[in-house]
Amino acid sequence: MKKVVTIGEIVVEIMAMERGIGFREPLTLRGPFPSGAPAIFVDQVARLGHPCGIISCVGNDDFGRLNIERLAADGVDVSAIRIDPEAATGSAFVRYREDGNRDFVFNIKHSANGRVGPSPDVNALLESADCLHVMGSALFCEATISLTLDAVDRIKAKGGTVSFDPNLRKEMLDLPGMREAMRAILEKTDLFLPSGDEVSLLTTADGEEAALAELLERGVRAVVLKRGARGASYVDADRRFDQAAFPVEEVDPTGAGDSFGGAFVTAWLRGEPPEAALRLAAAAGALAVTRKGPMEGTSTRAEIDAFLDRLTEAGAPI
Repeated sequence: MKKVVTIGEIVVEIMAMERGIGFREPLTLRGPFPSGAPAIFVDQVARLGHPCGIISCVGNDDFGRLNIERLAADGVDVSAIRIDPEAATGSAFVRYREDGNRDFVFNIKHSANGRVGPSPDVNALLESADCLHVMGSALFCEATISLTLDAVDRIKAKGGTVSFDPNLRKEMLDLPGMREAMRAILEKTDLFLPSGDEVSLLTTADGEEAALAELLERGVRAVVLKRGARGASYVDADRRFDQAAFPVEEVDPTGAGDSFGGAFVTAWLRGEPPEAALRLAAAAGALAVTRKGPMEGTSTRAEIDAFLDRLTEAGAPI
């Protein structure tokens, strides 16, 4: 099986229990939960029994150990996670608004995450990789941008695959160098996994259909467009498949898109038909929102298959 490697932030997430606007008052918090978009993605890949690893940096603290132990227990290669003796592990505080939108307070760029860089362990992990999965959220500083661009070139030079999820947060959109790096990565992307309006973020097109056409014309082999509760679509030069979202009771949407991506990339690399990969990913995303905590929503293949079987027995379309 083709080994998947990703680069980027590992954080703990601490969640407000009451809905509201921001963090300008004392309130009840729950956590820490292991988190970080690349970490959630790669944990989902590992839970599907697929070889994978992550390049990152954490502090020499309980938050870092919490993440490393969780990822390793689930089967992720953690050999290229550096432990920095001085900087603290990154963190993300999240609060939900009444309309379901979220407010974040991040400590990523100036945490241990900002100290990732080349090393023998990083080199060894990249040498073992067949696919690089890029998360746009990881392009938060010069160090991770440089490492990611180099990794993209290395993977493509040996005939490997690049998948790319823009995964933007409004708090990060205007960080220096992010847009330029995203454009450079898109030019070498095989599989693009945007959410909603991200599909046109890096194009000159007006509208979803025009953006999809432009992406394929520029060399992207396939696009998987995530729309949350409105389902998802797979598009390549020859076909299109639409997948409805599965009905579930939402507890916490954090990490659902990352779980979706991990499941789709895994199935795609294994050669499963696109429509089957899309259904698997939609089920992984649906299961993710039923659990509290960003990484708590990752699922095994047995759990996903059991979920789909229950829907079939209930007469729900899948």
